[in-house]
Amino acid sequence: MGIKSNRTIASYFNRFGASGTLAPGPYVGDIAVAHDNSPYVSVYPWTSGTGFGTKYSDPSTLPTGTGRFTAFSPDGADLAVSHSTSPYISVYPWSSGFGTKYADPSTLPTGNAQGVAFSPDGADLAVSHYTSPYVSVYPWSSGFGTKYSNPSTLPASQGMGVAFSPDGADIAVAHNTSPYVSVYPWSSGFGTKYADPSTLPTGTGRKIAWSPGADLAVAHYTSPYVSVYPWSSGFGTKYADPSTTPTDNGRGAAFSPDGADLAVAHTTSPYITVYPWSSGFGTKYSDPSTLPPHTGIGVAFSPA
Repeated sequence: MGIKSNRTIASYFNRFGASGTLAPGPYVGDIAVAHDNSPYVSVYPWTSGTGFGTKYSDPSTLPTGTGRFTAFSPDGADLAVSHSTSPYISVYPWSSGFGTKYADPSTLPTGNAQGVAFSPDGADLAVSHYTSPYVSVYPWSSGFGTKYSNPSTLPASQGMGVAFSPDGADIAVAHNTSPYVSVYPWSSGFGTKYADPSTLPTGTGRKIAWSPGADLAVAHYTSPYVSVYPWSSGFGTKYADPSTTPTDNGRGAAFSPDGADLAVAHTTSPYITVYPWSSGFGTKYSDPSTLPPHTGIGVAFSPA
C-alpha cells in the first residue's frame, strides 16, 4: 500500500451495521491505516475471507502531515486521525466514506500527535503528543468541546500512546521517560494520578493496552519489551516476564477481545509475538509462517 515500515502505522477495524450495532455474520467493516505520505490516511472496506475492497475516496480536507494513529468512535460514526503537524488531530464523520472534516478544537494539542483514543462511551477523545502537557482530552459530540483541564501531575515527557480502560473510569498514557506510564482516574476530567507501579517498565513506553478484565500492558523499549500489571484502581505487582520475550523494542500491544491472548509488535524479526494470557503469560505461540516484512509498529485484533 506504499506505506513505509519505519513509521507508525495504525490499523483499526470498524464493524457496524446501519443501526450502529455489531453486524451479524462474517466480519464486514472498514480498515483505516495512518501513513507517511499524502493522503496520510487510507480506508478500505474489509470482509472476512475476502479481504480488501476498493479504497474509499480520500477526505476532501486531508490531514496536514504524517498520519500517526487512527481510531473509530465506538458507534462507528466518526474517524479520528492523529498526525505530525498542526492541527495535529483531524476527525471526520464516517459512513462508508469520509464526511466533511469537523472543525478543529479551539485549543489544539501542543505538538506532534501520536496516539488517539475515544472513551468507551464515545463522549471523550484523547490525544497523546510530544509537547507539554503531553496529553489533551476533549468532550466529543459530533465535534470537539472545550478541552478539559490538564492533569495536575503531567506525564513525564512526550506522550506516545493513550488508552481508556474498558469501563472508561481510567486513562493511561505511555511516555518517553520514567516512569514510562502514567494512569489517572477519569470522570469528565483527570483525577489525581495513581501511584507508579513498584516495578516500572524498563524503557520508553510506546503503547498501552487494557484487557477486557483487569490487566494493563505496556509495550516499551528495553528488555523484556512488554510489562503487564493487574489493575484495580491502581497497579498491582507486575506479572512475571514471558519465558520467551519479544526479540527487541516493543512498539505496540493488544489483547484479544476475549482477553485470552496478548500480542506485541516489535522492531526485529519475527516482528510480532503472541502469547496466551490468563493472569500471566503462557508459552509463546509459533511465529507466523509468513512473517511481516519489517519493523512491527502497531497491532490490533479484529472484534469478536
